Amino acid sequence: MSELRRTPLYANHQRLGARLVPFAGWEMPVQYDSIQEEHRAVRERAGLFDVSHMGQIHLSGPRAIEAAETLVTCAVASLGIDRARYGLMLNDTGGCIDDVMLTRLADDQIFLCVNAANIDKVEAWIRTHAGPDVVVENRSDADAMLALQGPAAKKILSGLLEDGATLPKRFRVARQRLAGVPVLVSGTGYTGSPGYELYVPAKEASALFDALLEAGAAEGIRATGLGARDTLRLEAALPLYGHELDEETTPIEAGLERFVKLDDGGFIGAEALAHEESNPRRLVGFEMVGRGIARADYEIIHDGEVVGRVTSGAPSPTLGTSIGLGYVPKSLSDIGRKLAIRIRSRDVEARIVERPFVR
Repeated sequence: MSELRRTPLYANHQRLGARLVPFAGWEMPVQYDSIQEEHRAVRERAGLFDVSHMGQIHLSGPRAIEAAETLVTCAVASLGIDRARYGLMLNDTGGCIDDVMLTRLADDQIFLCVNAANIDKVEAWIRTHAGPDVVVENRSDADAMLALQGPAAKKILSGLLEDGATLPKRFRVARQRLAGVPVLVSGTGYTGSPGYELYVPAKEASALFDALLEAGAAEGIRATGLGARDTLRLEAALPLYGHELDEETTPIEAGLERFVKLDDGGFIGAEALAHEESNPRRLVGFEMVGRGIARADYEIIHDGEVVGRVTSGAPSPTLGTSIGLGYVPKSLSDIGRKLAIRIRSRDVEARIVERPFVR
């Protein structure tokens, strides 16, 4: 087994008493104290995450935008400078190689924030398909990534900005200095709460992490681990690669049509999506009616028959009930439909509900 990698914030996590666990080849903090309390901090105040395990791949050159149009499902040429957009990278059969946040930094430069487990795969795919005139640079080790999420995030960051500087709006980015550290601030996140993602030189990440915790102390900020990040993204019904998305699953099945330029096409996998109705499986959100917690890979039951599987499930700290995501036939995916989740040989009633679970 290969040795686990550590982010530039490993010493910070140790000082804070984090419980560290293996995740996508990294040793990451799953929690510092209570996952539920960290979750509530993000919903009510602010939580600070180390997400430096995520990958950062830059494309530049006169054909970078043209190449990106073929690599991702979202429109790229129409994206303004210093703006971000969510999209997916597909294989020839329409399956998801990864889901990415794409940011345009200049007329001829973009970068993709990619999932930690997919960095090498995505980099290889891009180098194979981008063409010789596109410069591809993997900066995953050079820059760390923090996420400050929650309703108090704006106030906390504003207090660290230089005079006259302002924070970017949603899905925009700005180059700022926070506590004297150069940072690319992005109005994005993965929690369903307002907040920002911060790209910072790796050698400056530890100092910025501490400065943010100090600046946010009066607002009730909490260092927050991947455990709360998962329950937060589940409440927001945001897909997690390896659970809701993989190379056998299309964005149409996952309910992500709005992030696919279906009419324009031109991206790898577009032709396969044109015949998507041949696969009637759809992702649904459900809440447990009976007592029990749905977990990933549990069977979904209808009229006594197995019709699908759970991809993610957990108790919702915000709602006080157990929720989950899973794939079922399209004919059984209507809101309000009653299903069951097979939990240790017992079929427990569940009901399909609208997504996201928490708005």
